[in-house]
Amino acid sequence: MPSLIAKPALEGLVPVSHGGLTLSDAAPSRITSVAPFSGQEKAVTAALKKACKLGFPAPNQVLGAGGARIVWTGQGQAFLLDTDPTPLEGLAALTDQSDGWATLRLEGRGAEEVLARLVPIDLRPTVFAKGHAARTLLGHMMAVILRADDGALEVMVFRSMARTAVHEIEVAMKAVAARG
Repeated sequence: MPSLIAKPALEGLVPVSHGGLTLSDAAPSRITSVAPFSGQEKAVTAALKKACKLGFPAPNQVLGAGGARIVWTGQGQAFLLDTDPTPLEGLAALTDQSDGWATLRLEGRGAEEVLARLVPIDLRPTVFAKGHAARTLLGHMMAVILRADDGALEVMVFRSMARTAVHEIEVAMKAVAARG
C-alpha cells in the first residue's frame, strides 16, 4: 500500500528574490478557523484575552500578542495563528486549517508596488498599516493579505493555489525590479 509523504505547501517554490524584494515562506505553526457561536462573541473575546491577550478582530484587523495572532477573514470568522485554540472550545466552531493554506511573506522596497499589480486594494503603508488585514483577490485567487508588525506583507492563499501565487508574485517582482 502506498504511503503519503507530508510536504510543506511552499517546498521548492520559495525563497525568491529580485532586486531588493524577497518572497519567502511565512507559514504559521498552526492555523485555526474561529467562528463564534450565536451569542458567544463576547465570551470568545473574553476567552482570547484571558488565554493569549488577544480579542476577536474587527473587520480588516489583525491583533497580535506574544507571538500569537488573530486575523479577520470574513464576517463572524477569523484565523487564530500560532496558538492553542482549546480555550475557545464550546464557544466557537474551531477548524484546523493548518494544512489548507500557504502563507507567503513579501518584503523589501517596492513590495506594495508588486502587489498593486495583483490586488484591487490600496496597500500603501499610510492606508494599509500595521494591524490591517483584507480578504481580497490576488489575480484570480482568493487571498487574505495582512501587514506584519515589521511592515512586510503576508499573503495567505489556499494550499492548492500556492504554485500559482508564487508565480504571479514573482512575475510582478521581476517587473518592479526591472524598473528600479
